[in-house]
Amino acid sequence: MTSGARPAHRPRFPITTRPLIYGGNHIQLLQGGADFFPRLLAAIDAAARSVHIETYIFAKDSIGLRVSDALAAAADRGVAVRVVVDAYGTGDFAAALKSRLEAVGAEVVAFRPARWWRPDRRQLRRLHRKMALIDDRLAFVGGINIIDDHHHPDAEPARLGPRFDFAVVCEGPIVGPIALAMKRLWWTYQLLHSKRRPGRLPGLPVEDLPPPLPGGARASLLLRDNLRNRRAIEIAYLDAIAAARSSVLIACAYFLPGRTFRKALVDCSRRGVRVCLLVQGRIEYAIQHYAQEALYGQLLEAGIEIHEYKTSYLHAKVAVVDDAWATVGSSNIDPYSLLLAREANVAVLDARFAHALRAVLDDAIGQQSRPIEPEQFARRGLLRRAINWIAYGIVRFGAVALAGGRDY
Repeated sequence: MTSGARPAHRPRFPITTRPLIYGGNHIQLLQGGADFFPRLLAAIDAAARSVHIETYIFAKDSIGLRVSDALAAAADRGVAVRVVVDAYGTGDFAAALKSRLEAVGAEVVAFRPARWWRPDRRQLRRLHRKMALIDDRLAFVGGINIIDDHHHPDAEPARLGPRFDFAVVCEGPIVGPIALAMKRLWWTYQLLHSKRRPGRLPGLPVEDLPPPLPGGARASLLLRDNLRNRRAIEIAYLDAIAAARSSVLIACAYFLPGRTFRKALVDCSRRGVRVCLLVQGRIEYAIQHYAQEALYGQLLEAGIEIHEYKTSYLHAKVAVVDDAWATVGSSNIDPYSLLLAREANVAVLDARFAHALRAVLDDAIGQQSRPIEPEQFARRGLLRRAINWIAYGIVRFGAVALAGGRDY
C-alpha cells in the first residue's frame, strides 16, 4: 500500500489497486450484533444531519424493525436518511421498508432488482457491502447485516449461539473515503434510474476530511467493484501475506481462494510462518461447503492449520497478520466476493487493534472449533472427494464465467 498519513492534494481517489492509508483514526472492533446494534441505533438516534446505510440483508425481524423505527424517527425530525438494500438479499421486505421510510421523507433504493423474465449475468453482482455513515463523521463497516444474530437457517436455532461476525466503528480521516464511496453509489443510481439530475460526481476535497485524532491508527478503505477496484481487496491480502514474518490468521465464512491466493498461503507456510484458517463448520449452503473442502488437502499438506467453527454460523470476514495488519469487512475469499460483488473492508495497521482481533479469533479456535486433522481428512472416501471437486468446479468456474462486463 501507498504510505502516508493523509493525501495532500487529491480531490478524488487515484486509480490504484493499493488504496491510500489515512492516519489518525479511532477504530473500534465490534463483535456480533450485541456490540454492533446498540452502537448503530445510538448513532442514528443522535444524528443531526444525515444517515446513510448500505446493506445486503435488511431483515423483517426484531432487529430490522428496531433499525427501521430509528431511521423513520430520524427522517421525521428532519435528518436526511438514505438507505440502499440489495434487492436479492433483502427480498420482499425491501418494498415494505421503502414504503414506510419514504412516507416520512427518507429515500430507499433496492439495488439491482431481479427480473425473472430477463436473465442477466449481472444479477449475481450483488451489493454485498455493509456500511453506515452518520453525519459524515462516524462510519460503520463490516460483515454484519441488519438481521438478528439468532436469525439462523437451522431448524433448531435455540440451541445455537449468536452468529460469529464483526464490524468496526470509525472516526477520523478514514470516514472521508467511506462517505465518498457511499455517495458515489447513490449518485450512480440517481444518474441511471432517477428522473432527477444528481449533480456532479462527488469528489473528496482534502478540506472535507475529518481531522486526524490524537493517538489514532492508520487505516485504509478497501473496495471491490467491477470498475477501478476489481482486485483491491485481494491485492491487500496478498501484500500482507507476502510481508508476514510470524503468523497469518484468517477467519472467513466462505473460503474458496483462487490459485494465486492459495500459492501465497502455501509459500507463506513453507517459509516458516504459522498460517491458520478459521472457516464455516456448519452447512449453510451445501455447494459452497463441499467446494471449500476440495482445497483442504493442498493447504494441509503445506502445514496450514484449518479449524471449523461449530458453536454457531460463522459469518466473519476478517484477518490478522503479525499483530501489525488486520482487516474487517464484507468480503469473503471466494469467487463471488472477489470477482462479482460490491464489497468493502477496512484495513487497520495498528498493533493494539490487531492484538484485540487476534485474541477473539484465538479464543474461537481454541474453544468453539474443531481442527481438521490431515491424516483423517486424507482418508475420506472416493464419493466425498468426487462431490468436493464437482462442487468446486460449479462454484469456481461458474463465477469466472459470469465475471466481466458492465458493473452497474
